[in-house]
Amino acid sequence: MSAPFARSRFSPELIVVSGCLIALITFGPRASAGLFQIPMTTEFGWGRDVFGLAIAVQNLLWGVGQPFAGAVADRFGAVRVLCVGALLYAAGLVVMAYATSPGMLQLGGGVLIGFGLSGCSFNLVLGAFGKLLPERWRPMAFGAGTAAGSFGQFLFPPIGNILIANYGWQQALVVFAASVLLVLPLALALAQRGTGDESSRSGPVAIPGQSIRQALGEALRHRSFVLLVLGFFTCGFQLAFITTHLPAYLKDAGLSASVGGWTLACIGLANAFGSLTSGWLSTRMSKRWLLAWIYFGRSLAIAVFIMVPPTPLTCILFGISIGLLWLSTVPPTSSLVMLMFGTRYMAMLYGFAFFSHQVGGFLGVFLGGMLYEAYGNYTFVWWLSVALGIASALINLPIKEQPVARPGVLQPAE
Repeated sequence: MSAPFARSRFSPELIVVSGCLIALITFGPRASAGLFQIPMTTEFGWGRDVFGLAIAVQNLLWGVGQPFAGAVADRFGAVRVLCVGALLYAAGLVVMAYATSPGMLQLGGGVLIGFGLSGCSFNLVLGAFGKLLPERWRPMAFGAGTAAGSFGQFLFPPIGNILIANYGWQQALVVFAASVLLVLPLALALAQRGTGDESSRSGPVAIPGQSIRQALGEALRHRSFVLLVLGFFTCGFQLAFITTHLPAYLKDAGLSASVGGWTLACIGLANAFGSLTSGWLSTRMSKRWLLAWIYFGRSLAIAVFIMVPPTPLTCILFGISIGLLWLSTVPPTSSLVMLMFGTRYMAMLYGFAFFSHQVGGFLGVFLGGMLYEAYGNYTFVWWLSVALGIASALINLPIKEQPVARPGVLQPAE
């Protein structure tokens, strides 16, 4: 049995609802980034590599900051981290709105939003769920939190298109910044008060006095955790590339900007169902096999999409199919981290896995922009996404779904 979970003055229902709203609000603007590529590059005469680099930096710094934000949340609670992250995120959107040079774009869209996301994204919400909710709530709560982020992806791109069309891209970014500030009051529901009496049955026996450094060292020596982290790289590569470059890819194919926005929206809506289903399946089947099928399914969906001529219908069908698999990797991945190591350092250890995810995201966005400028198309990066998906499907198969061995710690009496 593992360490006890944290007390909260709020009911599990309120914790889940507040966490889901935070995930929705913070994921929406980030998932809409691709809508701003054409307006910004057209107005300032930048290449797509300039915009792509800013979003790539955002993805990388989101990943770099995530383990540190998770460690602080594990130590002092999630509320402070969520509030600071939301303020940085909102500031980054405002700086991006008034950027007139590549440097300002990198600062706002890259650095500030990247570090802001590391402090207020759904990853911190999942860590709080792991600590605040009883064991029976956790798998479905992980799925619900991920699905809420997905619904933000459904909700925000159409709103962004409307705002851009009627008020301009600068005002659209300012409105998005204002929406992010709603995280501040919602974060209060994720405050914790000491520890409870109920113990979690997920994960190994906690090591008394284990430090952050010891917890990270234990994880990095654990083969199954390393495989999980390596497989998660592909998830970030595929998602960030598609989110950032799909609208421009469709524009190059002669389709209207609204098709790109609605395709991203379909991805978000389908992902809400996919994430909830994944959370449900995580309690009923092998998590490693679930991850393998998700990665293989993504590769199949991408391969079919790029081999047929793009039309509004094929785009919507692609959005639905890839959306069902979009963030469905998160519930089994976070559940495996909790199963292997318990809940005490879950936010930090999942943050480390997410760092791999975001390194993949950085390369997906950066290579997309760089290779487009070099060759005038996205063909190579699409096929690279297919190959990486197949590789990750195979990487996840040897994972052992069991707690890490801690022979020096005695099992408590039942």
